[in-house]
Amino acid sequence: MHPTRIFKAPEQLWEAFEKYVTETKANPRKKHVFVGKDATSEFELLERPLTQEGFEIYCYDNYGCVNQYFDNKQGYYDDFVTICSRIKKAIRRDQIEGGMVGQYNPSITQRLNNLVDKVENTVIEQPLFPDE
Repeated sequence: MHPTRIFKAPEQLWEAFEKYVTETKANPRKKHVFVGKDATSEFELLERPLTQEGFEIYCYDNYGCVNQYFDNKQGYYDDFVTICSRIKKAIRRDQIEGGMVGQYNPSITQRLNNLVDKVENTVIEQPLFPDE
């Protein structure tokens, strides 16, 4: 028995993603800061990054669970593979570009997207007292 589909067509899932993006970007997080010599209490607005988890929670709250579209167990959601890939790439792009320009924490962005700097260290052993 197949589960009931919340979204009948890939375009509907993409429309849900676009609504998630609009809502996420229109509702920044607020960071409490103290400004100036008198330490005036203010709030700095910080743009929210897109996340897979955020999109799934948004869908859960507004439509229902969408994990199965991305997991595609038993190939039941094969017709959604392309749109799910596009959504993942759009989220990744937002995170990487935001990290590159310093909008988001670059080290967290790197870890979330498996981006690492690889440094190769070569150890050369040299005797303390070379043979003469």
